[in-house]
Amino acid sequence: MKTVGLFFGSETGNTENAASMIAAELGDGNVEVYNIADCDASSLASYDNIILGCSTWGFGELQSDWENFLPGFDSVDLTGKTVALFGLGDQVNYADVFLDAMGTICEKVRERGGSVIGAWPTDGYEFTGSTALEGSNFVGLAIDTDNQDDMTPGRVSEWVSMISGQLQ
Repeated sequence: MKTVGLFFGSETGNTENAASMIAAELGDGNVEVYNIADCDASSLASYDNIILGCSTWGFGELQSDWENFLPGFDSVDLTGKTVALFGLGDQVNYADVFLDAMGTICEKVRERGGSVIGAWPTDGYEFTGSTALEGSNFVGLAIDTDNQDDMTPGRVSEWVSMISGQLQ
């Protein structure tokens, strides 16, 4: 497997913690981790395998670093790139916009030619709406550290195992 570029934005540290868990599951030497506050979207071009992580804020908004980072995608060609997504959200207090930021990022990745992998089942979640849904699956790993933090390690492990075989 080629080296994976893992890019995340984190306000409270939860997305950073999830990114660290994913990196650990992928193993040393297989992943390079970036906080998007410290780089720009052109950094994505260096990788054939990309993982993007974002939390949803307020009523479906991107985390603030992602608000600044995402417009840079317009100048990046992701054709031939394999992209996996993970998102954090609160399915109880924001049930109608659960993981919307991940849906927004997925749309932009596909606009730029990226191939999205890592769909995750909605089983075990209780929410009423999400732009991160495709059929009966989320477009990427769904994490709710506010209400199901105890499930995060197992979900991360299962998801990384699932996507590892799809990374180039």
